[in-house]
Amino acid sequence: MKITTSLENIKSFGGLNFVSDQYDSLCLSELITEHLGKRPSQAQYSFSDVIKNLWAITFAGGDCAEDIQTNLKEELKQIQNLNVCSPDTILGVQKLLAEGKEIHISPSKTVNEFSKHSTLNALNLAFLVETKTLTTGQLHDFDYDNQFIPNEKYDAKRSYKMKDGYFPGVATIGRHIVYIENRNGNCNVKYKQAETLQAAYDLLKSQNIRIDRSRMDCGSFTKEIIKVVEANSKRFYIRAQRCDELASQIREVAKWETVKVGLLNVEVCSIEYAPFGEEKKYRYVVQRERNKTGQTDVFYNDNFVYRAIATDDWDSTDQEVIVYYNQRGAGEKIFDEMNNDFGWKNLPFSFLEENTVYMILMAMCRNFYLIILGKISKQVSFVKSNFRLKKFIFRFVVVPFKWINRGRQKILKLYTDKPYHLLLI
Repeated sequence: MKITTSLENIKSFGGLNFVSDQYDSLCLSELITEHLGKRPSQAQYSFSDVIKNLWAITFAGGDCAEDIQTNLKEELKQIQNLNVCSPDTILGVQKLLAEGKEIHISPSKTVNEFSKHSTLNALNLAFLVETKTLTTGQLHDFDYDNQFIPNEKYDAKRSYKMKDGYFPGVATIGRHIVYIENRNGNCNVKYKQAETLQAAYDLLKSQNIRIDRSRMDCGSFTKEIIKVVEANSKRFYIRAQRCDELASQIREVAKWETVKVGLLNVEVCSIEYAPFGEEKKYRYVVQRERNKTGQTDVFYNDNFVYRAIATDDWDSTDQEVIVYYNQRGAGEKIFDEMNNDFGWKNLPFSFLEENTVYMILMAMCRNFYLIILGKISKQVSFVKSNFRLKKFIFRFVVVPFKWINRGRQKILKLYTDKPYHLLLI
């Protein structure tokens, strides 16, 4: 076997030129400047430059800011319209963007740390509106959940899962993250969640994003939260927590209907019930199926597993309510992608408020990725709209290239037989 080398300036990540072009064509730089302002005149790099560098590292398969110096610098310097900066600049600007955290003492004397960032959340939502990913004036479905992120940061607190970490609240519309509020790991998900949701709804209203249906798990089942959700949605669906009075009413149901939910045949019924000792009644859609052990549940005195969904939707069938609620499981995929593809699993800073900046910027990066993935997959057959980031990098970004100056023209030469020419820069 013979080995030869060449000094020809050929680099590996040719697909990043198209990603960079999409960043520019979506006018992200102008939008970022509008929301974050301009850096001092002596600053060499704008906020947009820094964010573009952070995202370029991700699209090149990097894990941390230091990769731009140790592994990617010479590669990224060849990408069109990418003003490559240092790791210190990328990290320092994110620290600069951090806002002070709030500290609240709960009735149980727990010290709760909250990190909000209205400016970056507004930037992210404005981006989704400007790109027409979300349509103003139209009705959308809203999901909310808290995601525990284990880590050993300096200020991380122990959660009920007996691990240290953060416990951010995340609101989504469809596949897109629209609001993030970071919390420390010891925060109860219900504590001040009504205020969190109100802030998310208010932000959406500021962009004329209207909510049809809101969907949440039992961590949102409180009187205060339901009032906020009901006031800001046409309909809501929240997993109910069981209690003696509710169980007693369910035990009195004589007629159950068998329907198919997914691959399972389950029994369903609807009852009217007023929770929290209030007078107002809601519809509870109850689902039951026999447990696998055959043992009797002391709560219901039978061998069924019961689940109830509280809703103000009086028109849909029991089956439709359950099927719609179960679709919120898609949110787990969003968290999986954020953790494993977009850096949430490896937060770069030691403090909650600084990591909040990174988390929102990377959520925005994922929103950007979904937008360009949809565009590119319509133009070339070797990219699919369901690609995870790693597959997108292998199939699209990694392609040898070099820039050729010919006369007054700059030509991108790609060493591949894939039809990249269908994507004009």
